[in-house]
Amino acid sequence: MGDTVTLTPAAADLIRSLRGQHGPLMFHQSGGCCDGSAPMCYPAGEFRTGGSDVLLASLAVDGVPEPVEFWMSKAQWELWRHTRLTVNVVPGRGSGFSLEAPEGVRFLIRSHLNR
Repeated sequence: MGDTVTLTPAAADLIRSLRGQHGPLMFHQSGGCCDGSAPMCYPAGEFRTGGSDVLLASLAVDGVPEPVEFWMSKAQWELWRHTRLTVNVVPGRGSGFSLEAPEGVRFLIRSHLNR
């Protein structure tokens, strides 16, 4: 899917830090009600993906030995398939399920229409 998902430098820095603490990582964005615009970061394999999910990207992050997979529910991807997504980091506390929650920051998606 090309550059469907990219990272800001701040997001890459946080991923490197979280990788050092938790091992290999993955993202999932379900489109849920609470933090639906925020991708959730988990230890790789901790969030079970299946037929209702789409792998959008295997992100290469300098200093991280393995790709970081970015998954989204198929239903959400149907709505967002015309966009490019950028994973950013902003101050504030997001979902308690995402690994960055104790850091006082949260991952957030910025979407850009494909042209």
